[in-house]
This record gives sequence, structure tokens and C-alpha cells, in this order.
Amino acid sequence: MKTPTTHNQYASANTVLIFVVSMLLGYNIYQAIYHPEKSDLFICLILAALTSVMVQQYGTIADEKKKE
Repeated sequence: MKTPTTHNQYASANTVLIFVVSMLLGYNIYQAIYHPEKSDLFICLILAALTSVMVQQYGTIADEKKKE
């Protein structure tokens, strides 16, 4: 009996990327509300869109081997 060895190597990297982008986006939304001159909201939105594409392409959950 074999143990499943399939592992999505990008799952943990995508989780960290989502966390960092969420923090940056939240901070920049705060800056846009209270200090609009310091806000880089447009750059953060581009970063969030790129993160979305990466997550859709590589996934965030390690794929388990399907039973056949």
C-alpha cells in the first residue's frame, strides 16, 4: 500500500502571498481614507489581481491523489 506523495509545492507560497497582499491592501485602504496623499492603492490593486491569477493557476490546497 503506497502513501500518497502528491503535493502542490505552491500551496504554502500562495498562502503566504495572500496574507502579505491582504495586509498591504488593508493598509493602503486605510491610507486612502485618512491620508490620501500617501496612498498607493492602484499599485496594491494590481498586486491583488496578480495574486488572484497566481492562486487560480497554481491553487492554494495540496491536491490529494484520487482513489481509482
